[in-house]
Order: sequence, then C-alpha cells, then structure tokens
Amino acid sequence: MLENKRVVVTGGAGFLGHHVVEKLHSQGCSQVLIPRSKQYDLITEQGIDRMFQDMKPDIIIHLAAVVGGIGANRANPGKYFYDNLMMGAQLIEKSRVYGIEKFVAIGTICAYPKFTPVPFKEEDIWGGYPEETNAPYGLAKKMMLVQSQAYRQQYNFNSTYLLPVNLYGPRDNFDPETSHVIPALIKKCVDAKKSKQSFIEVWGTGKATREFLYVADAAEGIVLATERYNESEPVNLGAGLEISIKDLVEKIAELTGFDGDIIWNKDKPDGQPRRSLDTSKAADLFGFRAKTDFRTGLTNTINWYLSNS
Repeated sequence: MLENKRVVVTGGAGFLGHHVVEKLHSQGCSQVLIPRSKQYDLITEQGIDRMFQDMKPDIIIHLAAVVGGIGANRANPGKYFYDNLMMGAQLIEKSRVYGIEKFVAIGTICAYPKFTPVPFKEEDIWGGYPEETNAPYGLAKKMMLVQSQAYRQQYNFNSTYLLPVNLYGPRDNFDPETSHVIPALIKKCVDAKKSKQSFIEVWGTGKATREFLYVADAAEGIVLATERYNESEPVNLGAGLEISIKDLVEKIAELTGFDGDIIWNKDKPDGQPRRSLDTSKAADLFGFRAKTDFRTGLTNTINWYLSNS
C-alpha cells in the first residue's frame, strides 16, 4: 500500500528515523520526504503549514521528538513538555485539516505509570502518574493518544499510536549530555578503556530493569503498523527481554573489553523501577515480532560506535 504514497517521516534524519526511512525504501516506497528543522520548525503552526504545502503528504509517520536521558529530562522538563506537546497536537490537527490518509504517532514508554504491573499491558497506560523524572515528556507524548482517539470518534480521522520500548543500535546518540543508557554506557566503557581508567561511575543502584528493542526491529514494527493497523488503541513495540541495569553494565563492559571497577552513584535516581512490555498485541494485530538477539544487537552498536566515534 505504500509504494505510490507520499510518506513524510518527521525526525527522518535522526536515529530511529534513518532506519524507518531505510525500511520504507526496502518496501518499495519511493516517495519518502524528511522535513529538516532548519526549513520546517514543527513546533510552530507556520512551519507545519509550510511542510504540508511543500510536501503534500498522504501519510505522516511522526518520529520527531525533543528527548534525552534522565539528566536531560531533569534539566529541561518545561522544554520537553512544550516542544513535544506542540509538535504532536498541531501535526495531528493539521493532518486532519489537510485531509491526509493516515497519521502514525510514535509515543514513548515513559507514558506508562511509574508502578505499572510487569509486563506492561496497553490497558494499564492510564493506571497512574508516570515516573517523575520524565513525566513531562511522557505526558506530552501521551496526549497524541488522547487526540488520536478523540479525532477518530469525532472526525473519523485515521491515526495510530505506537509505544516502542527503549531503543538502541547503530547511529544512536552518544552525546553524554542527552544520550540514553546503552549509548552512554558504551561510551563510558570505551573511553575508560582507551584512557586506561580504572573505573566508571554509573547512576543509581543498578536494580532497575529495562527492556530494549533493536532499532532496525523497531523500524520494521512501525512500517508494518503503517501498512496494516488502522485503529487508535495503543500498541506496544518491544522485544520481550527484561534486564537489570547492573547486568546491562556488566554485559557492555564485557563486550567493550573494559575490565575496571563499576562505581554506583546511589545519590542519582534509578528512574522507573521496572520496564518490560507485553508485546502480544503487535504480533496479533500486524504481525510484528522482534528478531535481533540482544548480544548481537549490542555488538553491532559497539562496532558502529568504534567505527564512527
């Protein structure tokens, strides 16, 4: 269905976006357009209007986000709330006004309540307030789910809301100020090994757990949903693997060859206590199952960083 469609991928030049664009091309979609922030400020109504008028999309996959790890979220709660809220709300409204065929909204696992029963099921998403350190970001992205459902009810507007778990893989963001846990740990271990440092410091206690989805698998899930899923009920995208931060650090240290000490800074927050998804709906509704073994994915990510750092 995508071969003859004009598909706009916001954030298409970013980490996840690069892989989604590659997947679209492999599916025969030749008209993939990427609005760059220098030309189209998607936080403003004027920038969004200009994008619609220039690109004339049939489908929008909205990946663009202002995002970072725990430290960046703590430093920028207002910015992360406002920028993400305005992008999502205005893009969906303008998509309705301009009459596009489908809007695919990419939410965030941070939208789930802090104490969600594990594995997270989509019906539990309204069961409480998100983890405090990233709640403004998570709630801003969660409003796209509310808007998707409200617009389907009132306007019969076709949109979908996906909830990918923590992503990792080649082309990730390795900037220590804004990176997420896997690229941050890879950089720490590689840098410490190069400088012959005897230890690395890691935030928290190591007891929190996370689930990670290889970015190429996430891209496949997003494209499958774009092709096959036309409802506004949220759907998780995950890999079905839960790992503690302590075990993750030890695995990355092993794969990077860092054999120094790991110092836990327990004055820093762990973030959400546990994260692991029920992924059965994605399999049932549009046939998505993650394929990449975690060790293989980590090795690919480390090798990419070593080649590009």
